[in-house]
Amino acid sequence: MPTVRLRVFLLIPALMAGSAQADDDAKPPKGEVSKYTFDHSKIFPGTTRDYWVYVPRQYDPAKPACLYVGQDGRQYNAPAVFDELIHKKEMPVTIGVFITPGQVRASGPGAMNRFNRSYEYDGLGDNYVRFLLEELLPEVETRKTTDGRPIRLSRDGNDRCIAGASSGAICAFTAAWERPDSFRRVFSAIGTYVGLRGGNVYPTLIRKFEPKPIRVFLQDGSSDLNIYGGDWWMANQEMERALVFAGYEVNHRWGTGGHNGRDATQVFPDAMRWLWKGWPEPVKSGEGSEPLRQILIPGEGWKLVGQGYRFTEGPAANAKGEVFFNDIPNNRAYRIGLDGQVSPWAEKTDQANGQAFGPDGRLYAAAANSVVAYDESGKKTTIAEGFHGNDLIVRHDGGIYVTNPVRNRPEPSKVWYISPKGEKTVVDTQVKFPNGIALSPDQTQLYVADFASHWVYAYQVQPDGSLKYRQKFFHLHVPDNADDAGADGMKVDRQGRLYVATRMGIQVCDQPGRVNAIIPTPNGRVANLGFGGPNFDILYATCGDRVYRRKVKVKGANAYEAPIQPPTPRL
Repeated sequence: MPTVRLRVFLLIPALMAGSAQADDDAKPPKGEVSKYTFDHSKIFPGTTRDYWVYVPRQYDPAKPACLYVGQDGRQYNAPAVFDELIHKKEMPVTIGVFITPGQVRASGPGAMNRFNRSYEYDGLGDNYVRFLLEELLPEVETRKTTDGRPIRLSRDGNDRCIAGASSGAICAFTAAWERPDSFRRVFSAIGTYVGLRGGNVYPTLIRKFEPKPIRVFLQDGSSDLNIYGGDWWMANQEMERALVFAGYEVNHRWGTGGHNGRDATQVFPDAMRWLWKGWPEPVKSGEGSEPLRQILIPGEGWKLVGQGYRFTEGPAANAKGEVFFNDIPNNRAYRIGLDGQVSPWAEKTDQANGQAFGPDGRLYAAAANSVVAYDESGKKTTIAEGFHGNDLIVRHDGGIYVTNPVRNRPEPSKVWYISPKGEKTVVDTQVKFPNGIALSPDQTQLYVADFASHWVYAYQVQPDGSLKYRQKFFHLHVPDNADDAGADGMKVDRQGRLYVATRMGIQVCDQPGRVNAIIPTPNGRVANLGFGGPNFDILYATCGDRVYRRKVKVKGANAYEAPIQPPTPRL
């Protein structure tokens, strides 16, 4: 009996192994592919495009499926690859959506179509990913398989992969870059990261931006294009080096191929295995550059302070570290206590905008047609009248600089100086739309943001408050969907860095005027910022209808205190 039992015990694993091997060797079940047309986009009006939907046999509508989106229609024999990998459990159950670029059909005989491929794919910004999320994918979910199964897609970016070749590759990367909440896995083949519509800036932005949770697989060959727009082979290697520099999860396959899909088709199964490895474990964010690591604390992200406002502005901290901000349309000011709680502080603020504390402990604000000051009880005193200021800064000696932008009027925009005696003078008229304003920590330099360009101007402050040696000094990044950086409120830290609220987030510049880091906000908006808390190491951001805060490693410099000489910068 023992012998018989032993034989049975040994045979069962062998039979199981044989069964498993037979199962692996069995032909994978073939998924279903259906073709449709989409012709009612509002984001790309007038366009028509085809798209295909692949649904694997293993898909169960009881559980939303993972998603793969491919540009330029069906490529890399993707449905057959997915059949194989899903069958072998080397990628999750995934629905594929393959989309062609849009065309605006010709208006009549003899006229040509407008071909939208470069416009939709090569351009930076969120237009294309919005088209996917707001228009095409919701339509996909109205479809059903031939056996009646409804299509349900996961909304989690960790469950979504996006891919493409050439212009379709940069399109895929841009979608994930703009919306990592919706796409976190990217397959990029022979990517067009060159100067066609600004894609050549990506290696720089990747190095500067606070890293995002994106995993990227790059493919290219040394015989790729080298034409008027740039060198594809070198550009893809720049992308890979930038992603490695910033600590992203990145893999690549370099070869000798040209600008075609041959090598990408060969590597595609391995790329899918790598992109989906470890799923459903979340894709990790990169570590960030040294300048970012000098500012940000690992694990300390943005926290919501308050919401439901109409438009928040003017964060300013008193000597205790309490932060005050305005809700401009509602004519109301709020105080954020050291415990983080928000409470109303002043009513009927006359649309007060930017504000700052002075050495006398009063809160100075740029209001409609005046500059006012509030004492600790909230009593208001008028300091100057006759112009509508936007933002202001108060020096340690009580002198005040105020920006006064003027739009569509004969007279120019102005920067005002109000002396400690209350005398007001115009000290500059050369900035198109002066907005945010700040002093260097040693208070020898005045910085003025031009909302209508990509510059922050620098001036040398003279003993009488006048300004000399104006320069377009700080060079800001501009998003692809705007004509300017939208530079707004500004603050400095004690090391001399300048923090600028812009359309791309908070751009952090070193003393020589270069953007070292970009810190986005959770809702993609920021009008102003400030440092608060007992140690002035909490960064506050006013972001439209919300206010956020974030503890950081650096400390803000307060202009109402004695000047601080920052360290000499690395040039």
